[in-house]
Parts: sequence; C-alpha cells; structure tokens
Amino acid sequence: MTGPFYVEGAQPGDVLEVKLESMTPNRDWGWTCNVLAPNVVDPLTATTLPTLEIVRWQVDAAQGIARLEKPTPGLEYLNLPIRPFLGCFGVAPSQGQAISAATSGNYGGNMDYKALVAGVSVYFPVFAEGALFHLGDGHATQGCGEIVGTGIEISLDVRFSVHVHKGKTIKWPRVESDTHLSCIGNVRPLEQALQHATTEMLSLLVEDYGLSVNEASLLLGQVVEYEVANVFNPAYSVACKIPKAYLPVRKS
Repeated sequence: MTGPFYVEGAQPGDVLEVKLESMTPNRDWGWTCNVLAPNVVDPLTATTLPTLEIVRWQVDAAQGIARLEKPTPGLEYLNLPIRPFLGCFGVAPSQGQAISAATSGNYGGNMDYKALVAGVSVYFPVFAEGALFHLGDGHATQGCGEIVGTGIEISLDVRFSVHVHKGKTIKWPRVESDTHLSCIGNVRPLEQALQHATTEMLSLLVEDYGLSVNEASLLLGQVVEYEVANVFNPAYSVACKIPKAYLPVRKS
C-alpha cells in the first residue's frame, strides 16, 4: 500500500470521494497464479487440482495488450486487452482498528473489483480524522471474482484527486462511472455481501434520487445488475449496479 494520505477537513461521518484520474502500468511484465482457488470448484474437484505455480505475463501498455510470456499450445493465441485497476484502496476503518490489507470491509480495502478503473469516482464513509486514504495492489486486468487469487499483478502509476462531502453519510463504498452506479458489499458469506450492496443501493436511490422504497424496488427489480467482484479474499465482495440511463434526475 501507498499512504496513508491525510485529507484536510475529512471527519468521521463525512464521505470521501476519490476520483481515479489515470492508471498506467510502469513495467512490462506481471504475474498470476495458474490454478483455480479450491473454494470456487466442487469439493471433489478441489482435491484433484494441480500444484499452484506463478506464471509471468508480458504487458505492453502502449498497445494495451497482455500475453503469456511462455504460452502453452492451447493458449498461444491469447492476447488480452489490459484494463488497469486498483485491487486495494480505501480509508482507515472505524474504532482505531488495524485490519490486514488482505481483506475488505465498509472502509473499502482489498475488494479486487475489476470496474475500479481510471475515470470512475469511488465514495467511502469516513471513520477517522483525515480519512487516512491508502491505495495499492495494481492489476493489468482480471476477470470477475479473482478466482485464481490474482489478477495480472503489476505496479501502476496512479493519479487521483479527492473531495470531502459534508453533511452526507453512507455505509458502504459506492462507485460512479459514465454508465453505472454501483454499491459494494464486503463480507462473508456471499449472500450477506449481496445484501449489504443492495441495501446501500436502495439508500442511494431513496436519498439521492428521491424515489420511494416502492419505486426503487420496482426499478431495481427489472434493471439491477450484480457482479461477483471477489470470492478469494477473507471477505467476499459483491457489486450491485444500476445503469444510469434508467435513473431520474438526481435531487439537488
């Protein structure tokens, strides 16, 4: 992790907005694991999985492509478009807790959500004076769930800006892109992560867009999208998403 950054004016109860301005790989290689995590396959299959090894990838930031450094015959064709994102970032947790960066919670942390790319704004509840924002865990790309325990792990040059929102309180991280609003729940079991994410989205639609609970339910019931962001870390992460095209005008 890099940080923590002390954000002037941030106090418990505020919301910290982090705008991810740019993210660029600063080396020409990354690495992944090469075996599925045992918890994402059937138990009997998990007992037959091969030994985990580290595999290197070539990363061409100029061309926006990642490829295996030593591809086997079945993957010689594989050229992946890179989509750099941060796996772990957030604010200090509540009550002075010191929590491993391997996990996540309502403060953010190791969410490994592939949608946290350049151009999005991420909102965190503030629990400590100065927010104590930190970031790290760069990836060149990754599928949903981080099901091999890694994305293509790489270091990034990151530019970001912050803004403190006073008089507004949220419970879980929120994300805004050009096309979607998302709320992220981080906890086990997976269904509880979904519950936190959905509850936060319900609050967002009621508080920010003036919808009633019935109206928000009708909207979510037909247009909601879910992404399993991470099922490898100690806390699982689920994103509840809604396309902005279906939203009413935001309350002033």
